[in-house]
Amino acid sequence: MRHCALRAAAAAGALAVAFAALAQAPAVMKIGTATLNDAQHEWMKIFVAHVEKDSGGRIKGELYPASQLGPIPRMVENVQFGAIQGFVGPPEFMAGVDPRFQLLAAPGLFKDMAHAQRTLTDPEFRKAFLALGANKGLKGVGTMMSGPATFVMRTKAARLADLEGKRIRVFASPMQQEQIRRLKATPVPMSLGEVLPALQQGAIDGTVASVPVVSAFHYYDAAKYVLETDHAIVAGVAVLSKLWYDKLSPELQKIVADAGNRASVEVFPWSVDFWKKQREVWTKNGGELAQLSDAEREQLTRLLQPIGAEITAKNPEEKRLYDLLVATARRTAQ
Repeated sequence: MRHCALRAAAAAGALAVAFAALAQAPAVMKIGTATLNDAQHEWMKIFVAHVEKDSGGRIKGELYPASQLGPIPRMVENVQFGAIQGFVGPPEFMAGVDPRFQLLAAPGLFKDMAHAQRTLTDPEFRKAFLALGANKGLKGVGTMMSGPATFVMRTKAARLADLEGKRIRVFASPMQQEQIRRLKATPVPMSLGEVLPALQQGAIDGTVASVPVVSAFHYYDAAKYVLETDHAIVAGVAVLSKLWYDKLSPELQKIVADAGNRASVEVFPWSVDFWKKQREVWTKNGGELAQLSDAEREQLTRLLQPIGAEITAKNPEEKRLYDLLVATARRTAQ
């Protein structure tokens, strides 16, 4: 009997140690993105570094760039269902979750990247925008800037007329698709991993993108002509699984949210410098950069600027957030 009691006590002790070790195991935070070595990837690095340090190792981050966790739609779904903990990418790809995610692609709102950064990090707008998707399993924690929107084409493009009749890849949102239609071209929604093969095979003629993204993936080998229209900003948003986030302690939730805000601010100087460097990389590798004339730039603004108001007019909630975005952009345009 005494031996049985000792064995039982030992087993109970081992079980207690196992449970204690399990309780102390760090919470894993897997975050995926479609891009590589760009502002989205850099934001992830900064964010995870803050979370791991401030949580004392209670949360461990794992980063998966270059679509290692699947195409963008699959990553978004997996975040919603809690299969992975985070996704960083263009918010327009989540327009199916909530149409308001597409608002950052509205044309004609920002003078430059600094103006867009001031708008996106404005406390009132940031709070409203990052709250999107909360009822669909998403917890917004940050934004980052990739660069001005450009057209990356297989054939030379130096004027708006050069885009007419072309098949141009866009993010999956009505906001971007309508911009392409106004330019008398055909929009082709497509996830990032499909774009380069489609360009190489001639399935599409070009893509809307920022120079840092296409340069990082060596698009200059398949589509070397960039038309820098700067008609909008290509931005990213970071969302976490709300199922995962809600299971964290209030202390850890605050650490995660604060880290997202800090990363959104700290990544910006890196993003601007990277954008400048990648324009140089593009031309050094045989790519060409062209800008519109002043007259054509004015024509483009007149053509595209009304789209934001027109697209959002049919949805009162979308219109309210768009009006807040416009008002914030005007207020931060110093």
